[in-house]
Amino acid sequence: MGKLTKNQKKAVELVEPNKAYSLEEAVELIKKITFTKFDASVDLDIRLGVDPRKADQMVRGVVALPNGIGKEVRVLVLCTPDKEAEAKEAGADYVGLDDFIGKIEGGWTDVDVIITMPTVMAKVGRLGRVLGPRGLMPNPKSGTVTMDIGQAVKEVKAGKIDFKVDKTGIIHTSIGKVSFEQDKITENALEMIHTVAKLKPSSAKGTYFKSISISSTMSAGIDVDKSSIAGL
Repeated sequence: MGKLTKNQKKAVELVEPNKAYSLEEAVELIKKITFTKFDASVDLDIRLGVDPRKADQMVRGVVALPNGIGKEVRVLVLCTPDKEAEAKEAGADYVGLDDFIGKIEGGWTDVDVIITMPTVMAKVGRLGRVLGPRGLMPNPKSGTVTMDIGQAVKEVKAGKIDFKVDKTGIIHTSIGKVSFEQDKITENALEMIHTVAKLKPSSAKGTYFKSISISSTMSAGIDVDKSSIAGL
């Protein structure tokens, strides 16, 4: 193992190994041990006691983080001409239909969220092979297939994100930036955790929240004491 840098030594000194911190303490520590020159993302990892291979234990949902994620979300709206003005007024970055479907079929996916309408899903559906692996396929459950295009765009721009448990039983999502005030990161984390709590499958047995940890880009993860979070 190579020698630790000055910043790595500082991080080691601040974080006690094998200790679970309260959420507030964990957030405070993440801000102290993040030394990137850019504004790092703050990530939350929640390990659940579910079997994602079973359809009735797939945990998936949407959450509107009260303080956003600190990132400019690029939104593409695939809609009919009568909805284009509504999409643009709400703040969509790209608006159209057949022209963008052609671009996506050619490999273009330079967006973060795609919103569309039920009436054009027959056309959008054929993009599943390209969009599915990238997590960009519109889905009614995440609110990205809707006739209320304007409201959907505003919600995504304001910090609404969708999430789902991966094949190892972990939900991994960004909840803000290190530059956020400590209480705003904590508020976002609590909103995410409580949303996941409400989605507990009735078929899931045993401990639902197995572990929670918080980290930032290139930082070590800090274990969160679940008992410090009301309602768990």
